[in-house]
Amino acid sequence: MVNKRWFQFFVFFILAFTLILLISVTDFIFFPFIKIVGSVAVPIIGAGILYYLTKPLMYFFERLKINRIISIVLVFVVMILLGVFVYMYIAPIAQQQFRNLIDNVPKMVDWAQDMISLWQSNQTAIPDQVNKAINDFTNNLQSHIDSVINYLFGFIGQIIGFVTSLVLVPFFLFFMLKDGEKLVPFITQIFSKKKAANIRALLSKLDATLTSFIQGQLIVSFAVGVLLFIGYLIIGLNYSLTLALFAMVMNVIPFAGPFIAVIPALIVGAFQEPIMVVWVALVMIAAQQIESNLISPNVMGRALDLHPLTVITVILAAGSIAGFLGILFAVPFYAVIKTIILHFYQTYVDSKKNKEDALI
Repeated sequence: MVNKRWFQFFVFFILAFTLILLISVTDFIFFPFIKIVGSVAVPIIGAGILYYLTKPLMYFFERLKINRIISIVLVFVVMILLGVFVYMYIAPIAQQQFRNLIDNVPKMVDWAQDMISLWQSNQTAIPDQVNKAINDFTNNLQSHIDSVINYLFGFIGQIIGFVTSLVLVPFFLFFMLKDGEKLVPFITQIFSKKKAANIRALLSKLDATLTSFIQGQLIVSFAVGVLLFIGYLIIGLNYSLTLALFAMVMNVIPFAGPFIAVIPALIVGAFQEPIMVVWVALVMIAAQQIESNLISPNVMGRALDLHPLTVITVILAAGSIAGFLGILFAVPFYAVIKTIILHFYQTYVDSKKNKEDALI
């Protein structure tokens, strides 16, 4: 019975749950280690994302026969120039539009209350419970808006604190670009040739998965933001740049991002002119059709191969556990776990097949 596969899996799960229980009981031992990991997690993750974004540019410079160190310096120069361009030409406009949007929030609230009152006055068959609920919502609408704005500013404060902790990112990024290829030989040097080859294959798959997601998702988000900005300008939507930038950020979230991105644009469009809601919806549909049928297949392909229902489930679960950061990193984390499991399953199937062939 000890050699049975089901018995081995049963023992494995018992040992795994026992290990988890022991860790939870003795968490005070691991707390300093967790604090250390947490303090360096942000710069490592930030540098890792930038590594996958800037690695093709570094290789481009190297193909021009430029030394790697100089290529890395040129990569940093390009990043600095891009940041200066955003700071000088895009940030001031977006900041002014955002301030105007915040200043107009009270007018939007008054407009919404007037529209609800007008709708109620033209209805004769509304149950009293519904009327009471509408009145309560209308009376508290300003407080709800204030709560959302306070949460937004609190979130912006968290983002500022997050950005402040990114001071170490350039240092991590420099050494990742300089010595990135040395990681795999360093990991595999302690293993036998057969196991080292297996680990190299796994790390290659993980690298392809992360490259596909990070580069693809950010390129797609940028393209969608540009398309929406052009569309908003064509239909004459107010605060077009701010709304397009918001949509660009939200589109980083797979599947759910586009639905979140369109909500502020619809609200602003309804306040500006009721028919504008239709135009905003048409612009969003057109941008998403171009993204799903033209941009994503050519940029990301089907490398991740994740079912939409799986993506929704993973995002909801991660959001309930870790909030916005959970939503942001849920899909790549799941894709990495899936890649690891499929790799070891395929390794098991191949080894079993080789044993059967040897017996024959």
